[in-house]
Amino acid sequence: MTREQLEHLIRVCAEITDQYEFVIVGSQSILGQVPNPPAAFTVSMEADMYPLAAPELAEKIEGAIGEGSHFQATHGYYASGVGPDTATLPEDWMTRAHRIQNSNTDLKVGWCLDMKDLFLAKAVAGRLPKDRAFCMALLEHGYVTPSEALPLVDRMPLDDDERKRLRATIRRWVKALRESGTDIAD
Repeated sequence: MTREQLEHLIRVCAEITDQYEFVIVGSQSILGQVPNPPAAFTVSMEADMYPLAAPELAEKIEGAIGEGSHFQATHGYYASGVGPDTATLPEDWMTRAHRIQNSNTDLKVGWCLDMKDLFLAKAVAGRLPKDRAFCMALLEHGYVTPSEALPLVDRMPLDDDERKRLRATIRRWVKALRESGTDIAD
């Protein structure tokens, strides 16, 4: 998915739901911070999103332009209507969110996760191998560093054991990348 395609989805979601602001929580939220990321980050043709003020309207998005819809058949990409609980995020994630708003969104707003928050959400979800590969690519490309991500683990709505496992997972990924010869910043 490209930034322009995501902007199109924001515009269409606004038309469908009569809402002004949307939250993009999936991998394509990277497009808020990096409009033209390397190809490894744009392979998904799906944007996970919900209306900020009325998350219950996400099912309208799913029904109108979700997977298998006429919209997807026409454009080759689609929006998945999700909810605020879809991604496990640090408590203050919205303070770091990146705004997409321009004429292509019809001046509607898409809030994209900061890459550190996206990284943590994917790491917690732990769907192997795709989430692991995505997180390692964020580290490898320098979009996220361990010194940025690890302190945010304390702000995750997890119990102590889950936080400990998450830190260990991140450290294991960093170690694996370094052992493979990849230069990872601290």
